[in-house]
Amino acid sequence: MKNRHLKNLRLKRIIIIFLVFGMFSCNPNSGNKKNEKTGNFSGIFKSGNFSDKILFEIERDSVSFKVFFSSLEQNAKRIPLQNVEVNGDSINFKLQSDFYTYSFKNKWIDNFSKLQGSLTVDTITTLYTLEKEFLDNSNTPKSEEISFKSNGLRINGTIWYPNNNKGRALVIVTSSGGQDRSASRAEAILLAQKGFTTFHYDKRGTGNSEGDWNTATIEEYITDDVTAIEYFSEKTGIPLKKIGIKGSSQGAIKIPSILNELENLNYGIVVSCPGVTLLESDLNYWRNRNAKLLGNHLDDATLLQRKVFEFMAGKISRADLENGINSEKSASWFANIWVPNLDEVQPDKRLLYSPIPYFEKTRQPILIIQGKMDEIIPVNSYLLITDAIKKSGNDNYKTVLLEGASHSMSNIGGSDFPYWFKLHPDYLTTIENWIKTVSNNVYKK
Repeated sequence: MKNRHLKNLRLKRIIIIFLVFGMFSCNPNSGNKKNEKTGNFSGIFKSGNFSDKILFEIERDSVSFKVFFSSLEQNAKRIPLQNVEVNGDSINFKLQSDFYTYSFKNKWIDNFSKLQGSLTVDTITTLYTLEKEFLDNSNTPKSEEISFKSNGLRINGTIWYPNNNKGRALVIVTSSGGQDRSASRAEAILLAQKGFTTFHYDKRGTGNSEGDWNTATIEEYITDDVTAIEYFSEKTGIPLKKIGIKGSSQGAIKIPSILNELENLNYGIVVSCPGVTLLESDLNYWRNRNAKLLGNHLDDATLLQRKVFEFMAGKISRADLENGINSEKSASWFANIWVPNLDEVQPDKRLLYSPIPYFEKTRQPILIIQGKMDEIIPVNSYLLITDAIKKSGNDNYKTVLLEGASHSMSNIGGSDFPYWFKLHPDYLTTIENWIKTVSNNVYKK
C-alpha cells in the first residue's frame, strides 16, 4: 500500500517523479510549424534492451521556453522539465528525482525538424534523435472534464472517449494517499486508445475535489466510487451491465465492496490487491525492506514494529506501545524500527480494513493481477483472494502473475536502463484479452 504512514519507510522509485508531476495539465500543443524551434519532437529512446517512445513538447511564451516530457508507458504525461536553457541551436534541460538528476542536452538540426540529444543519468549517457511530429489525432481520445456531488462534496474527473468506440467502458477507482487522477491518467488514455470509454476522478481532498482524504474512511471512499460510477453511467448512457471497474493497490481493496453494492456491474479487476488488512500489508513491506539487514533478528523486530502499526490503527494504547519500546530499546536491531511522532498520531481505522469478507460475497467475474516482484503485498495474496471468491460460489475468476512486475505494474526485471520504468508489456494486454472473454461469455474457470 502507498499508505501515508509508511512514506518514510519506502524506497521511492524513480517513477514517482512522474506520478507527482503528472497532475499538471495535459493541454495539447498549439501545433508544429516548419523552421521553428517550438513543436512536438518524438522518437524511440534506446539503451540496451530498454526502449520507449518519448515526446518533448517545446513551447515558448513572451518570456522563455518551456519543455514538457511525455511517455504513456511510464505513466508520464506533460511533465514540466526544469532549468531550460536555450543558446542558439541548443536547448538543454533537467529532470530531478529523489535519487538522480536527468540531464538532457539537445541541438536542433535539419532546419529545426529534428532534435539530436543525449541523456546523462548517474554515469550513463545515451544518445537519441527525435523528429518533429505533425500530430495525427486519429487515435487521440477526446476528453471531457466533469464534476458531480458525493456526500455534499464536489468531485471532479475526466471521461476519455475513444475514436473507435466498441461499447466498452471501464472506471478506474481512486487509490491510496494524496494521489489525484493524474496517477491514472496515462492508463486511462492507453485504455481509451484500445476502444474503452474510461473514467477517472480526483479522490475527495485531492486535485480539484473537495473534502479531506486524510480523515475519510474506506467506506466513505467507496460511497464516492459508487456515486461516481452511477454518474458516469447516466452521463454517457452506458448501462452498468456494460461497465467494468478496476482498482490498484488500496483502490483494489474497494472493488469487491463496490461490486456488491452495484450488482449490475459487468466485472471487476483487482491489481496488486492485498489478501490481508492494510496493516498486515504495511508490515509485510517493512519486513521485505529490512529482511537482509536484520537477518535472524527479523522476527523479534517485527513483533515491535507490529505494535507500532497497531497503535496507529487504534488497536492498542500508547502505554502498551511505550512499554514495548522501553523493553526492546537496548536491542541491536532497535534502530531499524520505524516509530512516528506519537504525539501527532491520530488513530487510523483504515489500517484494519480487509477486502476478504467482501470477496466472499462477490458474484461478478473477477480478474486478479499480481506482480511477482511486488514487495508490498504478501506473496500469497492472490491465493487468499481466490479462496474467498470460491466461498461465494463464484468460479468466474482468473489469476495472472506477471513475471518481473512490481507493485505499480512497472517492468523492473532485467532492464539495461534501470532509471526509467515502463508498464509491464503484458499488463494492459492481459486486461484487454480477459475483458473480451467476459464480454463474449466464453470464459469459465
